[in-house]
Amino acid sequence: MRRLFPGPGDLDGGPLDDRGLAEAYRCPPGRWLRMDFIASLDGAITVGGVSEGLGSPGDRRVFRVLRALSDVVLVGSGTAAAEGYRPVLPGSAVARLRESLGRPATAPIAVVTRRASLDPAAGLVTDAVSPTIVVTCGAADADRRASLSAAGAEVLVCGDDDVDLPAALDALAERGLQQVTCEGGPQLLRTALDAGVVDELDLSVSPALVGGEARLLDGALGDPARLTLRQVLEEDGMLFTRYDVRAAR
Repeated sequence: MRRLFPGPGDLDGGPLDDRGLAEAYRCPPGRWLRMDFIASLDGAITVGGVSEGLGSPGDRRVFRVLRALSDVVLVGSGTAAAEGYRPVLPGSAVARLRESLGRPATAPIAVVTRRASLDPAAGLVTDAVSPTIVVTCGAADADRRASLSAAGAEVLVCGDDDVDLPAALDALAERGLQQVTCEGGPQLLRTALDAGVVDELDLSVSPALVGGEARLLDGALGDPARLTLRQVLEEDGMLFTRYDVRAAR
């Protein structure tokens, strides 16, 4: 993987190994919300309902690095179900990378679900070493919330009729989970942008045209978000971009 922007004259040139990639994506200290997405040239984020068809070895490396740098991985329940999410486990590639960076081997997955619809028997709950966090709201069925708690998940009620994302991020930060990597989906991205809580967008751009699939955003924003480009990496024709979103607030 090579850096295109800033160029080698601005930062050290040459191929980036995992440690160099971690430095390229490291966040400032304190609270930070990064959105991690992959999209085709025409804005599709899935092929056949999943993102794997757009990926590459380089994208998987970036995915692991962003997880290794995070305190918690935030994801919508639809994305977690479609992509078959599992917990971060000791001995996994992400865990080994986290340890090499001086971090705990595991980190929790936080699933945003208005209806507390995560299956308590799912491996994402039952196999987790760092307990899975379910971010839901007061309107969610009380028995579902209780079942998830009994299965070992930590249930956060943030909001009354819908999930209050800023309140959820506050609750995560209170638990020491300040550096948040959000992996989708489109509704969560739009909600976070409209709420003004996004610090950066890390977008992998796949050299593909897909057509009628799910798009990066599932609806119009209240106001367009105008981002500032901070970094572009490249490998095998795929671009790995890093945008600052704070200026759009």
